[in-house]
Amino acid sequence: MPPTIAQRGGPSGSRNRPAVGGKSVLGHRSVGGKLGVKRHRKILKENIKGITKPAIRRLARRGGVKRISAGIYEEVRAALKQRLELILRDCVSYTEYRQAKTVTVTDATPQVIFALKRIGKPIYGFDPETYVPKTKRQQGLMSQEDDD
Repeated sequence: MPPTIAQRGGPSGSRNRPAVGGKSVLGHRSVGGKLGVKRHRKILKENIKGITKPAIRRLARRGGVKRISAGIYEEVRAALKQRLELILRDCVSYTEYRQAKTVTVTDATPQVIFALKRIGKPIYGFDPETYVPKTKRQQGLMSQEDDD
């Protein structure tokens, strides 16, 4: 006797079967649309290893370094982690002050500028208070001066 549709599997065979996967099988079904089971968060560890050896090498090349010692890579990762913790601590403080829970890209740019300014390492050219956009006329005049 040939197998029935439900036994065969495939896309058409799974239509009539009750859902086996998902959260409803666990018995935490609710009427309001939200489920009682929360998603598991992935435990983050050793993410600094994502800054790879070639990435550090490229940064060093941009800085003019010709030869790199083997112990430098862990030192660079440690220094980068320390600097990011300082900046992100300030960004999170600014976000909590706004009573928001998400740091977005549009919020992060001024927050990073203020955080860098606060720790004494200001970054120039991004501050909205000092930024003056060039008009098309100014850009055209500058290109004409270059031709002369």
